[in-house]
Amino acid sequence: MQTSHQHIAIAADGTTIAWSRRGSGTPVVLVHGITESAATFDPVVERLLAHDPGIEVITLDLRGHGASGTASTYDLAAMVGDVIAVIDAAGHLDHETARRVHLVGHSLGGAVVSATGAAIPVASVVDIDQSLQLSAFKEQLVAAEPALRDPDQFGSVIEALFDAMRGPLLSDAERARVGSIRRPEQDVVLGVWDLLLTTPEPHIAATVDAMLAGYADRPTPYLALFGIDPGPGYAEWLARRVPGAAVEIWEDHGHYPHLVDPDRFVDRLMAFWAGSTRG
Repeated sequence: MQTSHQHIAIAADGTTIAWSRRGSGTPVVLVHGITESAATFDPVVERLLAHDPGIEVITLDLRGHGASGTASTYDLAAMVGDVIAVIDAAGHLDHETARRVHLVGHSLGGAVVSATGAAIPVASVVDIDQSLQLSAFKEQLVAAEPALRDPDQFGSVIEALFDAMRGPLLSDAERARVGSIRRPEQDVVLGVWDLLLTTPEPHIAATVDAMLAGYADRPTPYLALFGIDPGPGYAEWLARRVPGAAVEIWEDHGHYPHLVDPDRFVDRLMAFWAGSTRG
């Protein structure tokens, strides 16, 4: 199932980005993971709107995903541009208004919102299960690269990758729902992962540091919520780049902690946002 969106924004390179909004009030932008679409967040959207009538939930499909257009590039900078184009189209890119926008991203979307929060002033950033220390994932991808580049093997590799990450607590029904949304397009996936597949680790690390540099001069409440432990030292590594960042691990929740327990997840968002406002 794919979300039927209400609006189209145009990214800087002309790519069409499909997006929707529900509710009115404080804007919350949700950004999905690779091969998925805004529909992945449906359980979270429903609970956010039920929990707080003063929230405007904005969802979008990144380029090459869902109802959005294809493009010549799928790198992180381009996808940050997709999010900024939607924020602009929604009327929230004005300097003061942008400071009210809460960004929430899962997997690839976690990297995208992390980079977006460094690029423009926002109220807060929540990264769901996306480590920004990319060396371990690079090793995994490089090992699978021949199969990823083989059209006959690509689909099964992607399926195996997500199956390995789902964790023991995601229900069969929710696994099936997310699987029905997933649309793996080889050129899109290889475009997103090109940096990891083709670039030496020191350059990748430097790229991440440059991506996060904006936080040094603009403190932003930031929560990294993991269902898969990102490894020892990650909290300290992240805090050196995003001052005040908090890292939280929900044990055994796998790659989709927000879908394993969406009620707990929405409660956590509300508490985080309330603390951010007080701060």
